[in-house]
Amino acid sequence: MVGAGVLRECLEDPRVRSVLVLGRRPCGVTHPKLREIIRSDFVDYSGSAADLSGLDACFFCLGVSSAGMTEAAYTRVTYDLTLAAAEALLALNSSLTFCYVSGEGTDSTERGRFMWARVKGKTENDLLRLPCRTYLFRPGFIQPLKGVRSKTRLYQAVYDVLGPLFPLLRRAFPKHVTTTENVGRAMIEVAARGAMKRVLENPDINALAASA
Repeated sequence: MVGAGVLRECLEDPRVRSVLVLGRRPCGVTHPKLREIIRSDFVDYSGSAADLSGLDACFFCLGVSSAGMTEAAYTRVTYDLTLAAAEALLALNSSLTFCYVSGEGTDSTERGRFMWARVKGKTENDLLRLPCRTYLFRPGFIQPLKGVRSKTRLYQAVYDVLGPLFPLLRRAFPKHVTTTENVGRAMIEVAARGAMKRVLENPDINALAASA
């Protein structure tokens, strides 16, 4: 859902010259800016230099719910795939900007009680150790806009119910609410101009989006 929203903002923003989407299946979007590569392996990028060269930024939006997953399985999707992509891209461009969608409540100590938060925290910490411009996005509640929908039925049902209440939620909890549009706009702004902070919470995301 987040990736679809970020893609829409990239295609609409004149500062973005071209977009390469890596996915397991076609994204269903056609646009002159858009190039798409379908692949099944997101760990081994050997032999992909020609496809991945010349990129200024990576907006890494891949993620799954931890519900029903073991820590090992969740780590493989959340940590292994993220670091593999970052290291492969960094090897091709040392000045790359890497924007990672983490989540509100991520545990930077890696020792908390919630498994997902520990794994996200380890992922964030190891990304920050890489020699590239890394920005960690920690959105809370994200309202999907511009026709974007979640592929997780339960999540989409929640969005359908809460959608009409979003203006009230935003006023009541301004520090915990954002939109797919704001996440995308903030990522583009960070890639273009940078940010004062490496870890970006909801208020930072919304402020960056407003300044874009």
